[in-house]
Amino acid sequence: MITVLRTTWPLLLGVMLLLVGNGMQGTLLGIRGGYEKISTDHMAVVMSGYFAGFLLGSRLVPGMIQRVGHVRVFAALGSLISAVLILYAAVPHWLAWALLRVLIGFSFSGVYITAESWLNASTTNENRGQAMSAYMIVQMIGLVSAQFLINFGDPGGFMLFIVPSVLVSLAFTPILLSAQPAPAFGALKRMSFKRLYDVSPLGCIGIFVMGGVFSALLGMTSVWGTIKGMSVRDISAIVAAVYLGGLVAQFPIGWLSDRMDRRVLVLQLLILGIAAISFQLAIDPGIWGTLVVAAIAGGVANPVYALLLAHTNDYLDADDMAAASAGLLFLNGLGAIGGPLIVGRMMSVFGASAFWVFIGLLMSALAGYTGWRMTRRVALAPEAMGNFAVITPAATPLAVETALEAAQDDAAAQPEHPATEDLAAADYEAGAPEDVDHANPQ
Repeated sequence: MITVLRTTWPLLLGVMLLLVGNGMQGTLLGIRGGYEKISTDHMAVVMSGYFAGFLLGSRLVPGMIQRVGHVRVFAALGSLISAVLILYAAVPHWLAWALLRVLIGFSFSGVYITAESWLNASTTNENRGQAMSAYMIVQMIGLVSAQFLINFGDPGGFMLFIVPSVLVSLAFTPILLSAQPAPAFGALKRMSFKRLYDVSPLGCIGIFVMGGVFSALLGMTSVWGTIKGMSVRDISAIVAAVYLGGLVAQFPIGWLSDRMDRRVLVLQLLILGIAAISFQLAIDPGIWGTLVVAAIAGGVANPVYALLLAHTNDYLDADDMAAASAGLLFLNGLGAIGGPLIVGRMMSVFGASAFWVFIGLLMSALAGYTGWRMTRRVALAPEAMGNFAVITPAATPLAVETALEAAQDDAAAQPEHPATEDLAAADYEAGAPEDVDHANPQ
């Protein structure tokens, strides 16, 4: 790990500063919207805009990089991010904010893809897994740090919008001055949604649903807190708890997922999340209880997303994993766009408690579908499964592809299990549906 940090610290430092800026702008807008008397429905459109832009960026930015190169794309999108962060405070209108959120989501998607391609090129097969783990941890540190910085200024003024703009501008200095040359960038593979669904119905449906859960938690928690009349300190602490819960839970759950049926673990996590949300709705436990509930919600949303990706890849050849992941991320993005819009409408009609009701309903629906899918396909033995990769729902296709490759390298380095093909055959003969591709499960 020391070697990884020594060679990649400029990238990791730059990414952390980027995430501080990104984490501040999302929470700040939810709070500032209350100051500006913007309706919940309109704030939902604003929050949804980021995920629409992020999805658009993941599809278009790779082509931009191939045409004009990493450095130009990186610098151009970075300049846009800095400008947008200032314009939020200068133009406090929901429609302007919505358009700016689309633009900043597109720009952050492109910046992440560019930074991740540099990180990928600066590592080797031996340390790529460590580098990606460090990358994910640094992302979470940046997002959590952002929530505490919000407490050192007035959300109704300009300063808290200037700070993330400056941090984002500074983020590009260590990256662009790094001695690491810009890497080659290849086109991402594609897989039809029909084939992807045939491989893993649970993966497709689950990733789509979790997109709604994730975007509601990240985009609308600050709006919910503002409606509830919470202080800036409490709102920022709750958002930080969501991120911390996701970070802490990934590693023990990843360890468990390589040793048991991933679907059972998904179901157990969803039941835990439903129980925590039911507790929140039943007694309104105050700030400390809400912090625990938020941490559990984040600790469910992040690992379940990664588990569903791993479950899908268990039924794929290694060469198809990148294409499948790109398709799953697209489905996740579609779900993420709808999450804030639906929960915003629900809160407008039914009140602030509809925020937790929406998340609980999505988790309940996915828990039911997971249980049903467990009756349609027998479980693979742990020996027939690939390794779990620590991946957050905000990851770009390039980060997911790199993390999966590192996990596959780790799995290949372990002792081989000659019984794998027999296990796959037994799975089919035991009654797995005909629409499943069982070729060489990883």
